[in-house]
Amino acid sequence: METVEDFGKALLSDLGIKTGARTRLEAYTEVVLQKGGDAKVRPDGLLVLRSGATRWTALVEAKVGNTDLTAQQLESYLELARLNGIDALLTISNQFAPLPSHHPVALSGASLKKASLWHWSWMYVLTQATLHLENGDVGDREQRVILNEMIRFLSHPSAGVKGFDQMPAAWTAVANAVQAGGTMSAKSSDVQEVVGAWYQETRDLSLILSRQLGEEVSVKVPRAHVADPGLRIKEDAERFAQECRLRSIFSVPNTAAAIEVAVDFNRRSVYASMRVAAPGDRKSTKARLTWLLRQLSKSKPESVHVRFYWPGRGACTQHPLTVLRERPEVAEESGKVVSSFEVVYARDLAGRFAQRKNFVADLEQAIPDFYEQVGQHLKAWQPQAPKIKESRADPVDVGTEAMQKEAELGVSERNALGDGSSGDT
Repeated sequence: METVEDFGKALLSDLGIKTGARTRLEAYTEVVLQKGGDAKVRPDGLLVLRSGATRWTALVEAKVGNTDLTAQQLESYLELARLNGIDALLTISNQFAPLPSHHPVALSGASLKKASLWHWSWMYVLTQATLHLENGDVGDREQRVILNEMIRFLSHPSAGVKGFDQMPAAWTAVANAVQAGGTMSAKSSDVQEVVGAWYQETRDLSLILSRQLGEEVSVKVPRAHVADPGLRIKEDAERFAQECRLRSIFSVPNTAAAIEVAVDFNRRSVYASMRVAAPGDRKSTKARLTWLLRQLSKSKPESVHVRFYWPGRGACTQHPLTVLRERPEVAEESGKVVSSFEVVYARDLAGRFAQRKNFVADLEQAIPDFYEQVGQHLKAWQPQAPKIKESRADPVDVGTEAMQKEAELGVSERNALGDGSSGDT
């Protein structure tokens, strides 16, 4: 972070830390602090960011492999930060957080008041480094070499850096309970654990897509939930208890729409979908559907359905892509013209759904598959740009003299109409 300046500044911007041309970042390892120093409480590093008279500092604690961060350890470091006037604690591990401000380890409110707490997964750091190299965001050759060496190191099996590869034991318990017709409680520890694991998996999935596309893919989080992680898990757990479904929305740069991903515990299936408005310059459902089908020419029809949304509050209709290709007329609704389409990809996981590792593996194969079949081909309709009329091709044609003539012509036409109507009376 210190040597490859653009990379370091990009990572810090994810924490909301503003940097400029005069900003300087210093990084230290195995630091010994003046107050509260203890051999058992020694963070891995310290970041110092200087910008003029302003200074921002953060302790750094990193874990690799299967070693997770613990609440007791974090509380000790937050107290250490408070005693030494340090602004923040930054943790890095194989645990995933939907946002840097949403820590994967739950802590008391009192501890969180001592210093700001941030978290990155190692896969996030590795993904950002990869994107910086691929997109040419590192201009200096020496810095590119250093960043590439970091990627080589972190991606080596011995480094212990890995993605989110399995759901917790509670996943199987909840999946089996739903299949047995059981009632879910939003306050149960199993449901809370499943929702938390879903956050980690969707974050990892966004990083996988980022590396595949060479562009940053993010999970969309409602503004109220960004400010309050506790509210997010509370409301998502309540929704899960009612629907037995988990949902996330992914934002991919320059796509026709966001990608909504849903996991249905009752059907043991995974869904991905994108919704686009029907083209306004086509007047019939058939013509609008033809516009969509052209875009889905490379989609595997057995896994894709199209949902039709109609004007008003009526229910939507849905047809398999296989049927629509052969008989597009089945989509017609008497007296109605479709207003928007939702392209839905469905994959039934059957018995693999409740299996902790297989679920993750299948999800991480299904969503990129949907993007390859549908997402990268789908285009949002846009009205055509207005064209200059032939009668107004020259600026003189829209000058004051031309406008006066047109206005006079309008008066003459009104008078003629008036004379005609009075003559008929």
